[in-house]
Amino acid sequence: MTPGENGPSTPEDDDPFGYLYADGQARGAQPPSGGYGYPNSVSRVRAVGERQYGQQQAGYGQAVPQQQAGYGQPNAYYQAPETLPGGAPTTRQPVPPAPGRRGPNTKGLLIGAIAVVAAVVIGIGVSMLNDNSDDKTDNQAGSTPTQSQSQSPSPSSSGSAASGELPKTDASALQLGPGVTTASEFKGAKAKGGAYVTGFNHVGATVTWTVNGVEEAGSYRLYVRYGIPGVDATATLVVNGKADQRPLNMKNFGNLPQGDWENGWQTTWANVNLNKGTNTIQIACNDGNQCNAVLDQLYITK
Repeated sequence: MTPGENGPSTPEDDDPFGYLYADGQARGAQPPSGGYGYPNSVSRVRAVGERQYGQQQAGYGQAVPQQQAGYGQPNAYYQAPETLPGGAPTTRQPVPPAPGRRGPNTKGLLIGAIAVVAAVVIGIGVSMLNDNSDDKTDNQAGSTPTQSQSQSPSPSSSGSAASGELPKTDASALQLGPGVTTASEFKGAKAKGGAYVTGFNHVGATVTWTVNGVEEAGSYRLYVRYGIPGVDATATLVVNGKADQRPLNMKNFGNLPQGDWENGWQTTWANVNLNKGTNTIQIACNDGNQCNAVLDQLYITK
């Protein structure tokens, strides 16, 4: 068609929507016949949700009434998936419970912790007992004999020991040197009859103990119980004829007042090497010694 020519065509033939306009209607344009999806039909635009699937479609210009289900009643045109063959199950399948897990063994952990604490406490207690035992044992400062701080068993008057026992003796059983004698004036001596050796405070004074029944040679500890009037004393120790270069210290360990003989009883000790069988132990007052002391008991221990 060339410009300016209308030709035999009508507006409705050129424009399918000519019937919508006033000039098209004046020329006799008619809406196309047929429903939705048929030839010469025009698709109608509907708002979202307006179209109802499964219902009868009305032809152009016709309305098909929708069947509205009552409240709570199923829609006749809707079938739930579970109603169809092979559809989803109508009921919820219970989920099997997960396998249980055991919690931590708190009882076992508690018992283990208590056992560890008990072991530590026992170890500390044993260590403390050992320390106390060491403190209570007789100590020797360097190589110098010192006083025993613990009470020692009272020896008998015998110079020999029964089988398995170590020898011990009283002053009354000792061999006394020149100017030395026994007395019982001062109270507190443990020797038989309360006797003790006196007259020892001069050079040349000696007391000798013949020790019998030593079952094994070796090092032993000689204990000497003595009394002083609150002042220090010393003597020379001679074992099997050999004088010890270290003096036998008879100190005033208790810091007792001078002149108090009855409360001045104390104990000292020294290490001695003895032979198996018979040995001779002598306490002598030599030059350089301070011998103002009385002697009560002598005994040896391992």
